[in-house]
Amino acid sequence: MSAVETPAPAPKKTNRLGFEIIQYRGGKTTLCAGCGHNAITERIIEACFEMDVQPWQVAKMSGIGCSSKTPAYFLGQSHGFNGVHGRAAATATGALLANKHLKCIVVSGDGDTASIGLGHFMHMLRRNPPLIYIIENNGVYGLTKGQFSATADVGSRLKSGTLNTLPPIDCCLIAIEMGATLVARSFSGDKKQLSVILKACLAHNGLAVVDVISPCTTFNDHDGSTKSYAYMKDHEEPIHELGWIPSYEDIHVEIEEGASQEVEMHDGSRLLIHKLEHDYDPTDKVRAIKYLHEASQRKEVLTGILYVDRGKQTLIEQLRLVGQPLATLPERLTRPPREALEKIMDEYR
Repeated sequence: MSAVETPAPAPKKTNRLGFEIIQYRGGKTTLCAGCGHNAITERIIEACFEMDVQPWQVAKMSGIGCSSKTPAYFLGQSHGFNGVHGRAAATATGALLANKHLKCIVVSGDGDTASIGLGHFMHMLRRNPPLIYIIENNGVYGLTKGQFSATADVGSRLKSGTLNTLPPIDCCLIAIEMGATLVARSFSGDKKQLSVILKACLAHNGLAVVDVISPCTTFNDHDGSTKSYAYMKDHEEPIHELGWIPSYEDIHVEIEEGASQEVEMHDGSRLLIHKLEHDYDPTDKVRAIKYLHEASQRKEVLTGILYVDRGKQTLIEQLRLVGQPLATLPERLTRPPREALEKIMDEYR
């Protein structure tokens, strides 16, 4: 009798670096079932895999909150630092100054960013460090039983019936006005859009801020919430459809004249912006700000790439840092000699 041949296993999918997607995963999530943050984690994993990111060249930064737990769930081989509440922007900027070759991904929350961390967030915006800043925005403080955060909309209600009467802070409006060079908003339930946005962030040389509406299934996913799955499905207004062409693929695009706009990213990849019913130009800063205000009055949540600026210098370029990471330079090059310190002190006597 002839032996039964066992079929060969299907080859595992790898990226151009030869890595499987499992090498971009982290630990098992401990967040609530159905939490939008977990969907964002999956999109980060996919984007880094498809963009051929080397995991050990990534630094993950976070503060305090449900959102700040999520860096543990992706890129297990990367560097990570969980800072104190609201300080993720500051620690990320410091890490980049120490080693400008790192790809820095910050995961923050609406409370972490728009309340205790607002001052650090604002100064990060004006400096334009080359990093990705993701805001997992659910409108509440999930770790302290669901109080309103500073991004909660006027008129939204908690499960307890409490009505919010304070106006929200729009992190995208602030980011565009204060100096971020790629600003986007998305919804954790929109896999395709969020995936393309994150790829654009990875290819961008500058500060990319992404505000992701990420419903809290425990405290803020009910009737009356403006950060729920149901509300987003009814009020989301995509300003365009997004496509992505990596730099290593041949570019052949046939689109009707005036129906699409290409934005070439710093690594040569192309962000394809297919216009819907809106004549939207993501490079027009004033129009982007005006359009966000108009949408807010209509109670619409605009999603997509809101603003892109490829011409502004990054913080690293402004400081003209040397080629070698500062963290690896010998002390004799980074620490002034005693004579120099004494001269400075003499000037103050």
